[in-house]
Amino acid sequence: MKAIVVTDQAAGTAGMKLVQRPEPQAAINDVVVEVHAAGFVNTELEWPSTWADRAFRDRTPSILGHELAGVVTALGYGTTGLSVGQRVFGLADWHREGTLAEYVAMEARNLAPLPGDVDFTVGASLPISGLTAWQGLFQHGRLQVGQSVLAHGAAGAVGSMVAQLAREAGAYVIGTGRAADRQKALDFGANEFVDLGNDTLEDVGNVDLVFDVIGSDIQKRSATLIRAGGTLVTVVGPTEARPSDGLAIDFVVESDRAQLSEIVQRVRDGRLRTNIGKVSTLDDAVAIFNSTERRAGKTVIRIRP
Repeated sequence: MKAIVVTDQAAGTAGMKLVQRPEPQAAINDVVVEVHAAGFVNTELEWPSTWADRAFRDRTPSILGHELAGVVTALGYGTTGLSVGQRVFGLADWHREGTLAEYVAMEARNLAPLPGDVDFTVGASLPISGLTAWQGLFQHGRLQVGQSVLAHGAAGAVGSMVAQLAREAGAYVIGTGRAADRQKALDFGANEFVDLGNDTLEDVGNVDLVFDVIGSDIQKRSATLIRAGGTLVTVVGPTEARPSDGLAIDFVVESDRAQLSEIVQRVRDGRLRTNIGKVSTLDDAVAIFNSTERRAGKTVIRIRP
């Protein structure tokens, strides 16, 4: 099968190669999925799990990608809850072979049914962005009706999900980003927008929840805006700043079938729009990932037409 692999961490995206690899087999509690579309996050090349297994042994050449939508083609021993021929989408384990391939073997529990009226491209764009937003807002941020949320990167793949889900939950959403992102952030649900290049972030006033996807100085300045009892949640690693009277939580997104089902149902009934940017084929994916152009939204690779 065709797959995109990396072997040299120092090479970055320039080290990506499209190669032939053996088709995977389903272990206990696994399924094999024929991948129709896959997502990719650039920071994967910085994750230790891309290069080593859980025992810290080198596992290159590693197949990249962890988001997918496709069709189950085989079941491992003891696998329940899914069937051959079923449409699915989900999030592959960080330490196992990824989804930028024609087939992937993964634990069944990391997949959810993909309804027939949701396109594979849409399905593949949802797992990381949707679950990150969901878990940051509701599990870690404990968002309540009437609270205010400062959503950084509100026009991006994760931030646009944060803005929509928070707005639907009854929160007041302040989105941030570049000047050119203003209208897109507002279209995705932000009540107001802060241009981080020209506006003064501190003019926002106090907020209940900061959802940070930037880190660094923006994170530190945002922490000072959190009112007593509020929360800073971040996905960029251990927090560099803490609210004076609140919580600071960094987290790594986890697969969750029930949450995936909640997210895709919102897509079906129009409450949630996915933020898809460029869509490419597997043959062209390496060139896309090495492009110097700024990519807006989620890049999705169509493995099958």
